[in-house]
Amino acid sequence: MKKKWSLLFMMLFTLGMLLAACGGGDDGREEGGDAGGDDSGDGGQEEAGEDAMTELQLGTGSTGGTYYPLGQEIANVLNDNVDIEGFDVSAVSSDASVDNLAQISRGDMQLGMTVHLTALQALEGEGDFDGTVIDNFGFMGHIYPEVMQVVTTEDTGVTSIEELEGKRVNLGPAGSATNSAARLILEAHGLEEGDYEAYEEGFGDAAGRLQDGNLDANFGLLGLPAGNVTELSTQRDVVILPIEGEALEYVEENSDYGQLDIEADVYDFLDEPVSTVTAYAVLVGSTDQVDEDTGYEITKQLYENADSISHEQGEFMTMENIVNGSDGMPLHPGSERYFEEEGLLDGEGSGDEEEDAEDADAEEDTENGEEAEVAEEDAEEE
Repeated sequence: MKKKWSLLFMMLFTLGMLLAACGGGDDGREEGGDAGGDDSGDGGQEEAGEDAMTELQLGTGSTGGTYYPLGQEIANVLNDNVDIEGFDVSAVSSDASVDNLAQISRGDMQLGMTVHLTALQALEGEGDFDGTVIDNFGFMGHIYPEVMQVVTTEDTGVTSIEELEGKRVNLGPAGSATNSAARLILEAHGLEEGDYEAYEEGFGDAAGRLQDGNLDANFGLLGLPAGNVTELSTQRDVVILPIEGEALEYVEENSDYGQLDIEADVYDFLDEPVSTVTAYAVLVGSTDQVDEDTGYEITKQLYENADSISHEQGEFMTMENIVNGSDGMPLHPGSERYFEEEGLLDGEGSGDEEEDAEDADAEEDTENGEEAEVAEEDAEEE
């Protein structure tokens, strides 16, 4: 009898242990499921958090051009006004447009100043990008109109771009929009690589060479007026070479640069307007490392406080100009939200949104048509 009770007790004890184990297993799976879900969710947020940054690098240009000093002031405005924990922007010198976009693609920079035409080339892998498509950036705002200024001095005796054959010519930093535009302009005037002695320096260094007589001409996509050109004119008799006639037509046919006259009152040394080409300087931001909220604050605070920028090109950073240069370019999600709030997109959605709306309308029409057919058939049956 005792053996039976002992056996029964052992069976009950074993059964209790099994039930406890099953219960513990269920609790473990439930907590594990919740923890797994939380980990998965938090992990996704942490991953996005790791990609999104608040300490940002703003790529500008060479220290002697327009981008660098203006970029310094842009960074100051953002640091003074963007209220995001840990937010900080450092404006750094670079080889300008192409270099800035390439560094954004690699995650080495998060913001960049660029000619809008260069950004369009990046999206297609054209021009200096040589088949490499860069599309992890979005337009954040217009900065100023960039004007090609082909500068020489009277001492060189050069009066036209054709006369630069055999001369010492600075094309701008390698990887800059100035450099690629300079080569196109020289080509338009019948000059190929090897027909001139090419330098690839920033405008500041080149201006020094011009002043010292160690350079014959310098190409620069700069704002109007350009401080270095004005400064050079105090030391030398400056000449700006025109881009006009068939050469201008060639440039327009082979790029999206447009014609612009540098009016005589822009510089004291000009007696008459000079024909040249122009594009837009714009601000772009990484869509990998600058999240929507940060992008929104950058655009909002920069353009609502742009009047604190003392650089003369800051006068172009207005709400009226803010979307200039955005045609054909993806908008940064944060900037797009700001543009929409301010009514700056004229209520126009993206092409995808319009296509989705058309598809929805077509689908609705189809459904309505099918319902009408069914109703008609039902009526006939009745």
